[in-house]
Amino acid sequence: MSRIGKFIDILKMIKHKKPVPIFCPRCASPEIKLSSSLDYWLTPRKYICPKCGYTGILVMELEEDRDIQEKNSEISDKQKEATNKCI
Repeated sequence: MSRIGKFIDILKMIKHKKPVPIFCPRCASPEIKLSSSLDYWLTPRKYICPKCGYTGILVMELEEDRDIQEKNSEISDKQKEATNKCI
């Protein structure tokens, strides 16, 4: 596969990626927010936590493990089959 094809595949994956919840690295609060609207596009992102007062560029992200996602989809498929058989 060419470099352009690989690049397009990466862009497709990024486009369909769900936003992940972020948390404060100090107190694990989900209330952490960007310090200003300009932080996203003009300067590096800087976050502020109103709960503990943390200010910085690092945050924690919560992502599900791919193995867990696959197992959950298999379980839901089996549940659908079972309900279809009952109907």
